[in-house]
Amino acid sequence: MNRKILLQDLANKDYKETWDYQTTLLQEIVDVKIENRRKNLQNDTENHLLFVEHPHVYTLGKSGDLSNLLLNENQLKEKGATFYKINRGGDITYHGPGQIVGYPILDLENFFTDIHKYLRLLEETIILTIAEYGLKGVRSDGETGVWLDVETPFARKICAMGIRSSRWVTMHGFALNANTNLGYFDNIIPCGIRGKAVTSMEVELGKKVDIEEVKQKILKHFKALFEVDEFITSHH
Repeated sequence: MNRKILLQDLANKDYKETWDYQTTLLQEIVDVKIENRRKNLQNDTENHLLFVEHPHVYTLGKSGDLSNLLLNENQLKEKGATFYKINRGGDITYHGPGQIVGYPILDLENFFTDIHKYLRLLEETIILTIAEYGLKGVRSDGETGVWLDVETPFARKICAMGIRSSRWVTMHGFALNANTNLGYFDNIIPCGIRGKAVTSMEVELGKKVDIEEVKQKILKHFKALFEVDEFITSHH
């Protein structure tokens, strides 16, 4: 059971390139698992965690409704944004500068085989991280991600989540609004939920946060919750 995770910070990277890269990593892990079963081997599978910041992009999950994107092709161009229909769960979301996107590509057979638990621990990682900044993140029944003031008319989402898994290997992940330009969310019905606001750490705290510092806190809580042996920084 390999509980080490290869950590890569891809800095600013195109959404499609990153998606292709995730797919490659997932397939490499799946191939090892298939080979292990076929030949009765015990070869370790790798686990990865990618941090990335994307240029402006809207992505629609496999069960999503295209009408939740409120822009046509020309308007997307004007905003310097791209759009992709992708293979994760969830509806539509936005990624862009100032947002911390994390893609764990884990073989859950190295940790636990429970997708529900996996999502709850991802949420808990973010809840504990933002708690260090005095923000009280909570879950919202029936909706993945991390929210503030969920039982009030001021409920707002600070972190979106959507994943896919194949043979217990995960891809896609979470997007925490740190210093994100929230104006871009006005062009969609986020997650297909009308009337639910979106927020960022910057808006809630009244100042920009140090993104590198937030990432370190995410790693600390991720490591504890997932009982990771160590993060090994690797360069793509």
